[in-house]
Amino acid sequence: MNEAAAIPLRVGVIGTGAMGSRFARRLVSAGHEVHACNRTPHRAEALRGSGVIVQPSPRAVAEHADVLICMVWDSAALRAVALGAGGFVAGLAPRHVVADCSTVEPEASAHIAAAVAQAGAAMLDTPVSGSLDAAEAGQVMIMVGGPSAALDRARPVLDVLGRAVLHVSEANGSALALKLAINLQVAIQEVAWGEGLALAEAFGIDRSAASQIMLDSVIASPMLRYRAPFALAAPPEVWASAAQLRKDVDYAVRRCRGRAVAGRYALDLLTKICADGRGDREAAELMVAAAGGELAGQGDGQEEVPAS
Repeated sequence: MNEAAAIPLRVGVIGTGAMGSRFARRLVSAGHEVHACNRTPHRAEALRGSGVIVQPSPRAVAEHADVLICMVWDSAALRAVALGAGGFVAGLAPRHVVADCSTVEPEASAHIAAAVAQAGAAMLDTPVSGSLDAAEAGQVMIMVGGPSAALDRARPVLDVLGRAVLHVSEANGSALALKLAINLQVAIQEVAWGEGLALAEAFGIDRSAASQIMLDSVIASPMLRYRAPFALAAPPEVWASAAQLRKDVDYAVRRCRGRAVAGRYALDLLTKICADGRGDREAAELMVAAAGGELAGQGDGQEEVPAS
């Protein structure tokens, strides 16, 4: 943590789910005065014991803070907490910087950023890449889209939350476009992992052994190293639900103008999973199983191989 990050600030956290609650606790531990709210109030109330000051609305959070961190589900949720009489835009002043960590549509973020600018404040899209454990440890990567001057003001807060704060461009929404590109890759890699495990199992190789060896091979990306084990056993707390990943992949595929062949296949699998009522479960566990099942369903593994 750099020296600037140690200067106490008044920080607002809007959205205190799995990731937002971890952000709030880290900011309190760093010495900041933290005000928070959540659309489902009991989630924010659970933070009172950790030193967080719970407020009744996003507007009230804005009125008590200088830097706002927002972490909500989707574009509709962002509009709900930003706009209207109780939204954070109504509580903004020129001193404010809004850092929206939600994974939403770039156009939706840019629309809210325009409303924030009309209030005299500044907004950044600051989506994060990393696990819940990384959020707990302040080790997520934070991508930033928006004015560099606003980033300078928000950096003391963002430095508490992430191991790296990377400015993508001056354009609002640009970091979100990059985050969607990353999450599209996450889904595609999970599909490939599931198909690879299914192929190994078709030859009688134990799934755990296949997983261990493949994770020691050239294909092992950092993402696979921490998410692939979920194909063997789901984590006690959902890190990224199937519904959450489906939402992000849908946003991405709709912006690929018909060219996302692998992405569309991943989206189809996620859509089936959610339609079966399993959207609240861990995406990695279900994606790998679905991809492997699709492969297994195409044959019995005994097709004749032509002689070379």
